[in-house]
Amino acid sequence: MIRTFLATTALGAGLAGAAGAQTAPEVLTTYADIAAAKYEDSAIAARTLQDAVTALVETPSAQALQAARAAWLQARVPYQQTEVYRFGNPIVDDWEGKVNAWPLDEGLIDYVDGAYAGPTDENQLAALNVIANPEFTLSGQTIDASTITPALLENDLHEVDGVEANVATGYHAIEFLLWGQDLNGHEAGAGSRPWTDYAQGDDCTNGNCDRRAEYLTAATELLVSDLDWMAAQWAEGGDARTAITADEKAGLSAMLTGMGSLSYGELAGERMRLGLMLNDPEEEHDCFSDNTHNSHYYDGLGVRNVYHGDYVRIDGSLVSGPSLSDLVAAESPDLDAEMRARLDDTLAALGRIKTAAEAGLAYDQMLARGNEGGERLIMGGVDALIAQTRTIERIVAAQDLGGIQIEGSDSLDDPSAVFQ
Repeated sequence: MIRTFLATTALGAGLAGAAGAQTAPEVLTTYADIAAAKYEDSAIAARTLQDAVTALVETPSAQALQAARAAWLQARVPYQQTEVYRFGNPIVDDWEGKVNAWPLDEGLIDYVDGAYAGPTDENQLAALNVIANPEFTLSGQTIDASTITPALLENDLHEVDGVEANVATGYHAIEFLLWGQDLNGHEAGAGSRPWTDYAQGDDCTNGNCDRRAEYLTAATELLVSDLDWMAAQWAEGGDARTAITADEKAGLSAMLTGMGSLSYGELAGERMRLGLMLNDPEEEHDCFSDNTHNSHYYDGLGVRNVYHGDYVRIDGSLVSGPSLSDLVAAESPDLDAEMRARLDDTLAALGRIKTAAEAGLAYDQMLARGNEGGERLIMGGVDALIAQTRTIERIVAAQDLGGIQIEGSDSLDDPSAVFQ
């Protein structure tokens, strides 16, 4: 992945100065308030998921598995809206891989279809199957995994041997344990793990049901604690809030860096354009559950939240305050109107993907070679995100903030490199 450097020019007094010395700090306070609310909501939703997981492992049934899946889907809604805090906030970037890393070599965790996984030159642990092995060797060390705990997942397994695909924790590990592999390729259907994978005694399917339940319980417990920790960083006195509000120019730069990088390199590039170029159903964010359409949509909504300075919490209450839009409008009402229109266009394009998926055309089906309608839907989102980023660049150029770097993607910046 490459990065696009954006040089800025000071036009007029710059937005920070035009808006007044007190307004920009208020905008940064709103930004931190919304972050705190989003991460707190994510932790609340993860606790609901934890309760559903507890019910599943204590009394396994088809209904209990479905309830846990529904809770996982709901837990994604507030979390995906936090991703706009990546790229500009080091404390988030250093932590994010624990909770949302993807794609993963699921054979590290549990049984997989033999045609879909196995040791490779890139990852010798791609089929380790921790659930089936209470003891194994990593880097010459014998690991006692007779009890699967949050500490084992976090300290011994996650990204073991420095391989990013060795994802042992977070939403996607939990997703795999709830849905199993999606073996449908570009055909309809998500993962279909049977509830009996958590059954007791002779009803257990695929072996090790007690250890599978133990892994799912540990991963969910760790997710809750990780989200609690990040919510605390954005609360009053937290390190993330202190860092973002300490320097007005650096704080505004962080906001714009997060908006631009998520819009361009991450979402338009790595999560959308790349998968379409490869026509690969594995190149979708929530690939086991076929929830990628929602994942993309709420990423887009998160960018809009930051610019507008508002967020609707999961209890229906509103967190809002002075916004980046206010700063832009104070210097250039036309540029603010342009940014608002671009955000609306992006959400509409991502909304069309979401609507199509909910009507029966799953995102992995849209990725199929020759699916012209699916390609138009995805490229509509990509094009809107790119246009949105260009306006973000114009906002950066209208401020005296110094240079910022927006995350790039070979799929957008050097397409030929994707196939090398």
